[in-house]
Amino acid sequence: MTDVPPAPPAPHTAVSAAAIPASLTQAPTQAVVLAGGQGSRLRPYTDDRPKPMVEIPGTGVPIIGHQLNWLASEGVTDAVVSCGHLAEVLQEWLAAADLPLRVTTVVEEEPLGRGGGLKYAARHLPHPDRPWYATNGDIWTRFSLREMAAFHAERAATATLALARPRIPWGVVETNEFGQVLDFIEAPPSPYLINAGVYVFSPEFTALLPDLGDHERTTFPRLARERRLAGFPLPQGAYWRAIDTAKDLTEAARELAAQRAS
Repeated sequence: MTDVPPAPPAPHTAVSAAAIPASLTQAPTQAVVLAGGQGSRLRPYTDDRPKPMVEIPGTGVPIIGHQLNWLASEGVTDAVVSCGHLAEVLQEWLAAADLPLRVTTVVEEEPLGRGGGLKYAARHLPHPDRPWYATNGDIWTRFSLREMAAFHAERAATATLALARPRIPWGVVETNEFGQVLDFIEAPPSPYLINAGVYVFSPEFTALLPDLGDHERTTFPRLARERRLAGFPLPQGAYWRAIDTAKDLTEAARELAAQRAS
């Protein structure tokens, strides 16, 4: 007799909006911002401040200020900011700033990893029984979080990732089947989608996070196997940039100037 492998988990199929509790179909009003990174590739800017406190040139506002303004414009009323490296600098700025939403800060007493840190911060959200957004503290973007939340609810997902298609930082060469060069293309869009560092999570997601470790190696793969993880491609024309290096700051300032001039 031939051995029959065990059946894979049944796909987590989308359900009708009528079958989803109203509290889960409404856009979240709470968010976690992960702002504890050291930003070693952004030195010397991060010698005396955490990465999210680096200012976008030409704005006079740090990255986290742009993030909190964006979250508030999308209906978020409460944010938990998870601090780490030079936490006191970030906390002092938040305490003095005129913010458009309520902000709570938390500091890990010991490193918990990305998943453990996210879980620790989520426990401080004001409404644990409601969905929530999360974003990495080095992301500068603008798109409709409400549309992403609706996408998440329609698929009855446990977690939804925003997906970006960044530009390849090098020029590429286009050839034909005979190896003849046809064209040179400067910094084209990548053929692959990447995790954009912005999320929508259902209430049950918090309990699935590890207490210590990386959720992208544990929780996300598990949800993907169970078809409970969704990916929301950023809309055409949406602005997105991860601020990782000094070059990213320069390019962000150039793009902002171009937007203002148009």
